[in-house]
Amino acid sequence: MASDQVTLLDLWASPFGMRVRLALAEKGVKYEYSEQDLVNKSALLLQMNPVHKKIPVLVHNGKPVCESLIIVQYIDEAWKDKAPLLPSDPYQRAQSRFWADFVDKKIYDLGRKIWTEKGEDQEAAKKGFIDSLKLLEGELGDKPYFGGETIGYVDIALVPFYTWFYAYETTGNFNIEAECPKMIAYCKRCLQKETVSKSLEDPKKVYDFVVMLRKKFGLE
Repeated sequence: MASDQVTLLDLWASPFGMRVRLALAEKGVKYEYSEQDLVNKSALLLQMNPVHKKIPVLVHNGKPVCESLIIVQYIDEAWKDKAPLLPSDPYQRAQSRFWADFVDKKIYDLGRKIWTEKGEDQEAAKKGFIDSLKLLEGELGDKPYFGGETIGYVDIALVPFYTWFYAYETTGNFNIEAECPKMIAYCKRCLQKETVSKSLEDPKKVYDFVVMLRKKFGLE
């Protein structure tokens, strides 16, 4: 698919966008990156994702694909000759989709509550977040990656959130590594891969972004 035209509509700090960037990097797909302003949404974004009006959107030869996990599956199928992301076994594929969905439902939702809530609600979110990470540690087991010996679908779903951990810890006043050392070791192992380190953003920059959002929403 050498003549493909690939554009990614994205926001630099989005963990969902980082998923797509990482999947494209693993596949070695060249693409044009288009940073979006989510306050003043571009005509292109509204045209390519008229339903949710959200990033990320992958535009492949003029056709848009929306929602990050769906995009990652699409990338795996469209460029299937290199670095398979989902297992070939149907049961293993189902398990991968289950844990990626778990990341969306638990890690994202609870992480967001940590930096948007206060008091008891924030404490409950912190406990739920750590409990969820411990479940993921159990699923990882002794494997280097959730995908086994290579990075796969669940890794791509999860590891971008590592860039937000510092923001969660600082706004929530807790230490993830103290509770989940295996998870932090796993994230650092992923970052040793160039495809990962080049696809993810600096956690300190993400924290500054979260501070800006907290001020904007009147949470500071």
